[in-house]
Amino acid sequence: MSIKAYILVNVEVGMGEEVLEALSAIEGVESAHNVTGPYDVIALVEAPDTVALGDLVINGIQLIDGIDYTLTCVVM
Repeated sequence: MSIKAYILVNVEVGMGEEVLEALSAIEGVESAHNVTGPYDVIALVEAPDTVALGDLVINGIQLIDGIDYTLTCVVM
């Protein structure tokens, strides 16, 4: 069974659109949106398991230029 999570992202000033485009291009990212509030972008991702989810976040999402930090919220 696959696992889904919301990834809450803080972005460097002025980098929102670039980050959104890069996020949307990553396999496993189902949707990504600019939002208001304490986070700048929220992405819904899906991975086969928790190991793959960690890899997606650490070796994919967190390497995007313009991302300051992320918070992963696993869907229960």
